[in-house]
Amino acid sequence: MVMPLTALSLSHTQTGMFGLAGFAGMLAAARAGKWADQGWAQRTTGLALALLTISWLPIGYAETSLLWLIAGVIALDFAVQAVHVSSQSLIIAARPAAASRLVGAYMCFYSLGSAAGAIVATQLYSHWGWQAVCLAGAAVSACAFLIWSGSRQS
Repeated sequence: MVMPLTALSLSHTQTGMFGLAGFAGMLAAARAGKWADQGWAQRTTGLALALLTISWLPIGYAETSLLWLIAGVIALDFAVQAVHVSSQSLIIAARPAAASRLVGAYMCFYSLGSAAGAIVATQLYSHWGWQAVCLAGAAVSACAFLIWSGSRQS
């Protein structure tokens, strides 16, 4: 559970309802896969990274607004899944003969990044609070967008 939600006194059931945001991720994965198959994986990645960066703004209101948090979580999940699927599509297209190895390596680094993000977020939250976590999330997302912008093929 996101620590700022404790101030909202949500029940276990209400907290569990955040799992429904996964539905947005499922829709994003299917849509991103379709766009990637149509040759739009690069564009999908960029748009999803922009959405990911923006999603941290409503998430920053978690301590005061459940509705903003829900909107932010849905946007974040949609964006993350779209980046995930389009990235794997680009990896597979780049070297079809090595697709399994490359996707395996991608997943290893994806998991390491998730673990590092959780460790950093925990430290940020304990020292500076929820806003610091959201600023860091937005900063990392913006950096990913800038890297994408600078490295995309024309």
